[in-house]
Amino acid sequence: MFANNLKYLREKHNMDQLDLAIKLGRKNSSSVSEWEKGKYTPKIAVLNDIAEIFDVSITDLMNKDLSTETESRDSLLRIYDNLQPNRQRVVYETAEQQYNEQNNVVELPTNNEVEIYGAVSAGTGEYLLDGKPELVEYDGDVPTHDFAVVVNGDSMLPLFEDKQIIFVNKTKDVRSGQIVIANYDHQAYVKKFMRDENGCRLVSLNKKYSDLPINEEHEMSIFGVVVL
Repeated sequence: MFANNLKYLREKHNMDQLDLAIKLGRKNSSSVSEWEKGKYTPKIAVLNDIAEIFDVSITDLMNKDLSTETESRDSLLRIYDNLQPNRQRVVYETAEQQYNEQNNVVELPTNNEVEIYGAVSAGTGEYLLDGKPELVEYDGDVPTHDFAVVVNGDSMLPLFEDKQIIFVNKTKDVRSGQIVIANYDHQAYVKKFMRDENGCRLVSLNKKYSDLPINEEHEMSIFGVVVL
């Protein structure tokens, strides 16, 4: 393998045997000729010099068919150069994905996209979308969640601001004091769920809003608990 690789690399770099011998500090080309005929292999120090001259690793120099690999790479580059820019981008992205998978690279997004399932209100009520989320950019860490919604209004200040995106885990099992997304009389709210000796209710953190009592006069169900 070494003999063939040496000849291939020398000819690829437009060197004759004497040119290479001079670069290796030798007076004539006899050693190079014998190496290429496979009569013997140079010592490790000389192999290292040859690898540096041709910018390859010693392992590849000794064990790989460099002529085949180089020709395949050159062919790929020729094809890439003749592609239209949009097709070049596809090739690049595919190659990058394969490289990352090969090397177990976890690619962190520079910005996140979140599926928003409508809005929840702290005062007047909103309707959640019926399974048709809107994809929006989100600047921040996205926690593990089942769905996300936008807060409309100021009834949950200071915890949530108007138009803030909040994340929700689906569950119907809630504890008193948790922040929930609730369907109250067919409208969606973000509220604090409270249970005490006076019964259950949905509470706004902004005290200018009245509590929503949970009793037989109102329909109420829980979509989930807000991730805090």
